[in-house]
Amino acid sequence: MSPTPERGRKSACNLKIRSVVSLVRAPVSTPTPVPVLLLVLTLLLILGLTLVSNAPPGALADDSNFTNPEAHFGVERPAALTAADAQAVYDRILDEIVRGYRLSGDPLAVAYRGWQRFNSAPYRSATHGERFVNNYGNAKGLVYARFEAAGEMPVGAVLAKDSFAVTAQGDIFIGPLFLMEKMEAGFNPASRDWRYSMIMPDGSLFGVTKGQGADRVAFCITCHETAGDENDHLFFVPRDYRQARTEPEEE
Repeated sequence: MSPTPERGRKSACNLKIRSVVSLVRAPVSTPTPVPVLLLVLTLLLILGLTLVSNAPPGALADDSNFTNPEAHFGVERPAALTAADAQAVYDRILDEIVRGYRLSGDPLAVAYRGWQRFNSAPYRSATHGERFVNNYGNAKGLVYARFEAAGEMPVGAVLAKDSFAVTAQGDIFIGPLFLMEKMEAGFNPASRDWRYSMIMPDGSLFGVTKGQGADRVAFCITCHETAGDENDHLFFVPRDYRQARTEPEEE
């Protein structure tokens, strides 16, 4: 069975996650003095998240979408960027991305930046709400570099996917960090023993399999199940974005 490419699948509901970030081409200007109240409101916007629901007809009510989503929340009117432009945006906002994830206290949210990246540039993923994403793997997850020939991943493999969005208007939003950890046999047969976690841009935990907010990430299992047991419930980087193959070290 050949897995459906990530960017070819559609999300069922849309939720815009806003973060105050400059467009890569935007000039840097000196801040203009503002009244104290406006300054306070601006700081609150920077530190917080504004959630704007835009569910399509037939979707669940807004509260239900957030508590028990059926797909990744989508980005309205996503921009089409060249690989070079997507990489330029990523390079500019990467420090801010990691600063936010670090607030979660999860060591994986920082460690992943030192891992192997499997894509040559950020690519837009329909399975992740039309965000631009990057795929990383720890030492035990390097077998992912074999893509469709990877087979079953070993216990201890961790795959991380950070994300950001760019709209057609030129706004840039930092997205969640998605983690897949291969647990011991028997952890959760329904997910082939993968533990899914989603860390929001402000470091808050959206959900984790068999833990806090487990219902919120249950759709991850349902979605990845469609990739098939033969692919160990994994989708792979689109062929045009695959890095030169990196083989894992023999143990």
